[in-house]
Amino acid sequence: MGWPVHLSGMTASPDPHARRRLILMITCGVVMLTLIGIGAYGLITGPRHGDDQTAPPPAPETTVPTVPPTTAPRPEVPEIVPTRDAETFARRIAAALFRWDTTLGLYPLDYTAALVNVGDPSGIEQAGLASDIAGYLPTRDAWVQLRKYETTQRIDVDTLEVPVEWSEAVAQARPAQLPPGAAAYTVTGTRHRDGVWDGADQAMSEQVSFTIFMACPSGDDCYLLRLSQLNNPLK
Repeated sequence: MGWPVHLSGMTASPDPHARRRLILMITCGVVMLTLIGIGAYGLITGPRHGDDQTAPPPAPETTVPTVPPTTAPRPEVPEIVPTRDAETFARRIAAALFRWDTTLGLYPLDYTAALVNVGDPSGIEQAGLASDIAGYLPTRDAWVQLRKYETTQRIDVDTLEVPVEWSEAVAQARPAQLPPGAAAYTVTGTRHRDGVWDGADQAMSEQVSFTIFMACPSGDDCYLLRLSQLNNPLK
């Protein structure tokens, strides 16, 4: 028997090719529904224990060694090398007093500490010495500004001599008023300051003078007592 199809009032015989296509479409639909059902069931119930036997073994875990971050050591102000020679010590103090570099990540207090470390071992003059040194170094705020221009400083010593006024003071001093081996040297020199301004190297030089007060006891290293004001030395 045929399947009458009514279309615009006319009757047509069924097409055998159309029938096969219909059966194939129904079969595919059933298979798809079955697979969807199995997939949904698997999502709900999870994998069966028997599946573990055919699953590939997990890859072995590898431990990646942890490399600690490397940080560059913080720079330090060079120590003032001890000496028992008064003139040599005075030159080393002068160099340390004017030698600094704002690009190293250091601050004025770092340079102050290096000088105080060779100060009066009794500690009596320590506070006064620290105050004297502060008069030679930029303030912290000024240091921050100078760092923007990569500013460095150093000194060339021109003359080093015992001032006449010091010799007179020693002659008039009472016993025990001065420490053993007390000495003073007036330094004159040229301070050099270099930096970078607007991408161009800049340099400035200036004549300076000051007096270093120290003591070099017999058989012991010299140590620093006090400093005069910059450009106000003993004559």
